[in-house]
Amino acid sequence: MSRSRRIYLDNTPLEEALSRWHDVVKGLRPNEAETILVKDALGRVTATAVHAAISSPFYHSAAMDGYAVRFRETFGASETRPLRLRLQAGAVEVNTGEPLPEGFDAVIMVEDVSLGEGFIEITEPATPYQHVRTVGEDIVRSELILPENQRIRPVDIGAMLAAGHSEVSVRRRPRVRIIPTGSEVVEPGTELKRGSIIDSNSFMIGALVNQWGGEYRRERVVPDDKELLKECIINALKDNDFIVVIAGSSAGTKDLTPDAVGEIGEVLVHGVSIKPGKPVLLAVVRDRPVIGLPGYPVSACITFELFGRPLVYRLQGLEPERPERLRARLSRPVASSIGHEEFLRVKVGRVGERFIATPAGRGAGALMTLQRADGIVRVPAMAEGLAQDSEVVVTLVRSREEIEDTVVCIGSHDNTLDLLANHLRRRFPRYSLSSAHVGSMGGLMAIRRMEAHVAGTHLLDEESGEYNIPFIERLLKGIPLVVVNLVLRQQGLMVRKGNPKGIRGIEDLVRSDVVFINRQRGSGTRLLTEKCLREAGLDPAGIKGFDREEYTHMGVASSVAAGVADAGMGILSAALALGLDFIPVAEERYDLVIREESAGTPMMEALLSIITSDRGFRDSVLALGGYDVSEMGRVVYRTAP
Repeated sequence: MSRSRRIYLDNTPLEEALSRWHDVVKGLRPNEAETILVKDALGRVTATAVHAAISSPFYHSAAMDGYAVRFRETFGASETRPLRLRLQAGAVEVNTGEPLPEGFDAVIMVEDVSLGEGFIEITEPATPYQHVRTVGEDIVRSELILPENQRIRPVDIGAMLAAGHSEVSVRRRPRVRIIPTGSEVVEPGTELKRGSIIDSNSFMIGALVNQWGGEYRRERVVPDDKELLKECIINALKDNDFIVVIAGSSAGTKDLTPDAVGEIGEVLVHGVSIKPGKPVLLAVVRDRPVIGLPGYPVSACITFELFGRPLVYRLQGLEPERPERLRARLSRPVASSIGHEEFLRVKVGRVGERFIATPAGRGAGALMTLQRADGIVRVPAMAEGLAQDSEVVVTLVRSREEIEDTVVCIGSHDNTLDLLANHLRRRFPRYSLSSAHVGSMGGLMAIRRMEAHVAGTHLLDEESGEYNIPFIERLLKGIPLVVVNLVLRQQGLMVRKGNPKGIRGIEDLVRSDVVFINRQRGSGTRLLTEKCLREAGLDPAGIKGFDREEYTHMGVASSVAAGVADAGMGILSAALALGLDFIPVAEERYDLVIREESAGTPMMEALLSIITSDRGFRDSVLALGGYDVSEMGRVVYRTAP
């Protein structure tokens, strides 16, 4: 039986889709109230105003350790004419917080009296209610403690308890039922088979619900069965505020969500002109909102932020907080397709007086690009892209303070950078290392344009046989720099375990049965590959896959391990990490190029201290395999003053 392929019902501009959804959101009433203990109310939202049941303090109390007195009886006391007050009759010893004895109206601090036999002696008069916390000094009975629709903070809990409340009326948490779908989707921890996809999306989306103040319930994975999906949605409507169906919202033959939802409710939007996230579905079933999220994790996260967040907040009687934004300069150009507003993930750091945003990668399924991002840049739908050095507005997913304490490393990739980032965070929790992999040449250009604090590089100058320094002297002339060695490492061809194609060296790359995976132009590894081909007299045009590029050694290793390619040039540690065989080609020096003005900052000094003196870091690098740390931390070059 043939199956028809669905097309999108529409390709709605984002603002129009948000407008349609806004009507649904505004039509919802905030959830009903429930009463809970004040001590358990952190993060909940008040359903009614909270007024003080009692004053705080509700009695006059001593604000200092000392003696309670009647201020009128202290008149005339001076240095030249000390005044004596008899204990118990005219002065009563009190400690901080104790009730003031009846009829007494001031406290003299213990250090301001001289204690005699049955009396105290004072040398200056007291003023009315001196050192006394009067009734209602902090809270007056009946005054407003919290308004309606207030997210409860720790200090609010203290204020309510002090004002005599042990219970508080709050909005019921929004209940969200999450339904993961797909016959290929399996529960976490399940034994994996070829074609299996672990359900991580529903837990990620559920965590967002919790973070925003709701609570989620998750169905077991629903297979590709439209009737079963319809039944599951209908059952979930009974005790949930809205439904999220994950996957099945696109245009494939197994994408059943649009038909299932359309048969039991009204589809408002199917397909929004954004990237990633186009195949999102927005609907209403029996007066309850239903969101169909794309199956790719980045798409799912971004579209749920757009359309799920307003629902969770509305049901609590709140408006979503505005995310923090900052203006930054884009470190490299970005091309974008016209007609789709793109949500570009970026790494951000402060270099000098400017914030620099570097694209962190693309792809709706590349979850790590979102996990490692510092913010999102929205590329307009009618723009073909963004020019290098253009000013962009970044919506932050990390705080500005964290970004300002981030060492920005742009350049060649090496696995030791991840170790370095972890050791920096472990020893100096205030600081972090953010690395973007654009190749050695890209790193040097970032240093030149003041877009990075440090660049990783391993460029071999063929004429001199020297690594890095000739390029630095040519491209970064006049810029105060210090160059520090990080590691010496092995470069070579990575092939699958057992070397099934019998690859012995560079000359085998031109064989018709060998597929190669390359590094990007401008990377040191790409330059090494091209040098080896020239020396062997081989034409790159004769190598299958030569134009296919990866941006990291681990990306190349993964392509070889997955069978996408038979061989790729990379470092030994990447081959060892994925169980590949390795054919050595060259030993190279991987250095860090640091701008002189950055080298003296506290965060860079912290980073350099790990490189120069942290034995644990060196041991962890050696444990990766394929590295020589004998020169780690050595200054190999410094610009002449």
